[in-house]
Amino acid sequence: MLDELRQAARRAGNERAVRKLLADCNSLLSERGEANSVAIAASLVERLEALPEEQEKGFFDSLARDFSPDPLAVLTAAQAYAANPNAQSQMALTQVAEPVRQELFRRINRAPGGTAALLRLRRALLGRFRAQKDLRAVEADLFHLLSSWFNPGFLQMRKVDWNSPARLLEKVIHHEAVHEVDGWDDLRRRLEPDRRLFAFFHPQLPDEPLIFVEVALLPEMPAAIAPLINKTSKAQPITDSKVAAFYSISNCEPGLRGVSLGNFLIKRVAEHLNSELPQIKTYCTLSPIPGFAAWLARKPQLDQLPGLKRGAGETLLAARQRLEEIAGPELSALNTATGVDKLDKDGEAALLALCAAYLLYVTPTSDGDPVARFHLDNGARLERLNPRGNMSRNGIKQSHGLMVNYLYDLNRIETSHEKFVQGEVVHSRAVASLI
Repeated sequence: MLDELRQAARRAGNERAVRKLLADCNSLLSERGEANSVAIAASLVERLEALPEEQEKGFFDSLARDFSPDPLAVLTAAQAYAANPNAQSQMALTQVAEPVRQELFRRINRAPGGTAALLRLRRALLGRFRAQKDLRAVEADLFHLLSSWFNPGFLQMRKVDWNSPARLLEKVIHHEAVHEVDGWDDLRRRLEPDRRLFAFFHPQLPDEPLIFVEVALLPEMPAAIAPLINKTSKAQPITDSKVAAFYSISNCEPGLRGVSLGNFLIKRVAEHLNSELPQIKTYCTLSPIPGFAAWLARKPQLDQLPGLKRGAGETLLAARQRLEEIAGPELSALNTATGVDKLDKDGEAALLALCAAYLLYVTPTSDGDPVARFHLDNGARLERLNPRGNMSRNGIKQSHGLMVNYLYDLNRIETSHEKFVQGEVVHSRAVASLI
């Protein structure tokens, strides 16, 4: 009984807190609120940053229900525009069709700390998205505004080095999402002269990296990740460097999920390095293929892949059969480093053929590899597949040890992007020869 009373009191307290929060939101939007908007917005920012999880649902439900456009007003304005499609009726329709919560978010964003509070709000929304589909419109409004506010034209690219603030370096270690940083010695090696690390920052969040990319300056295109992240390796003279290899890119802010930042960062880094180190002529990646092993395990109809060239289906079916003879019907032996190492020449060729087909023909579809889609949509070329490129546990699990190089030809980026949008993966002869 006592527990029930406590729970009821807690619910009542949460409901009162949400009502007060919503009342302040309405005050911020009111004419009277304009005079005190700074103080009201600052108070809202503080409370949104500390909004308890048990109060989120009520707040989000109200944003979806009470801060949406008036259907009758939208209908009336739409009919007026249809009857007389001039500038005035168009602006009237736009005004009533825009959810009032967008203006609420804009006013919150003007307050100190407002941008961070809204990012926190979208993080919470994304966590509830699947369970509460009615929040889709609220999330779409925040995504729309954040995409504008975090336009790369507003972002600052900064080089991160060993002399950067310790707090920033700690965030790099924490947010590295591709190749885990093994302590300070590892990070220091990644920041030596033959390495580069660049990050995007927003003026409203000057100490918070939004996304960063790690680059290795090398004599030739790399085929394996282990030498690049070996913290005991010695730095090489950058005068010997002919290749800039992007080997890791990490997003730091979950609230910006879906907001395109990485493609602009890679292009800006390439432009910067082209100016700093004119001897570098090749810009490429050494990338994982996180979706390949899972796709192969689903036993796709290899001879039915979209866009498959004549005769390639038989080649792929034979490759699958050869791998099954070596690794078993479920290819279970390829889920261990020992099994991958035991592949003979024919087995390795079969694995490369199947991966080439995955990247060439599946990437343009909704089932495509996310990393491949990112780079190809960004205008890169599928350049080379590398057996045993990543023999870590994660590399074996994701792609049976394979890694891939994507080539960024700065003079052909736009052309390659357009072809990918039309469903074509621009690729090298070396990749074509694998099938």
